[in-house]
Amino acid sequence: FRVLDASYSLISALVPVVEAVGRHDRSLRDQLRRAATSIPLNLAEGFGQEGGHKKQRFLTALGSAREVTAILEVARRWRYVTSTNAAEAGRVLDSIAAMTYRLAHR
Repeated sequence: FRVLDASYSLISALVPVVEAVGRHDRSLRDQLRRAATSIPLNLAEGFGQEGGHKKQRFLTALGSAREVTAILEVARRWRYVTSTNAAEAGRVLDSIAAMTYRLAHR
């Protein structure tokens, strides 16, 4: 369940980033919030299932983690956030992606 705990830490790390993005682009902010929220929700659902559905939930969480990564890069390139603002979230995302990949492919 370390990956689930990490996904909750990601939400906390993203709070200032979401606020910064929202000052410039509400649509991107909303997409960031949805994608980030999808990670722990799909992980929790995956841990509660058996069989093929379990793998699909983990793959969905992984896709959402990749989406958050892409959104952070877009926000950085639009200069809505700095690399420093997004650095902690990026570190947590790397960890989440690695753990989730292993869960989905075992």
